[in-house]
Amino acid sequence: TDRPFIRSIRESEQTMKLYVGNLPFSFGSENLRALFAPLGEVTSAEVLSDRETGRSRGFGFVEMSDEDGRKAIDQLDGSDVDGRRLTVNEAKPRSTSGSGFGAGGRPGGGYQGNRDRSGGRPSGGPNRSGNRRNGR
Repeated sequence: TDRPFIRSIRESEQTMKLYVGNLPFSFGSENLRALFAPLGEVTSAEVLSDRETGRSRGFGFVEMSDEDGRKAIDQLDGSDVDGRRLTVNEAKPRSTSGSGFGAGGRPGGGYQGNRDRSGGRPSGGPNRSGNRRNGR
């Protein structure tokens, strides 16, 4: 029923990936799809779950057209679902900074050898005075 030129226009539409946070833990991917379906065609909907327990992590992602995605953000961000206020916004691309292990979230993290971290102050080693560090 679609004419070929209409189908090619639809296929070239930009899609938007939405982050959906603060979902009820009872929500699955199908619930997420059903929540967004009235606002436009949902290309994909996924609620992320914990690998070990299988329990929902309380957030997910939805893909839909740019236009429908913007409409979904306007209508669903801040809305109440099962007593929880949803966060809906455009998903940000994943950071390409690596796995995140070892750096502790600090710049220059990871193992840095046995370098002096005293900042130029003499430390005297592990409290050589015999007194406790808190001055008693």
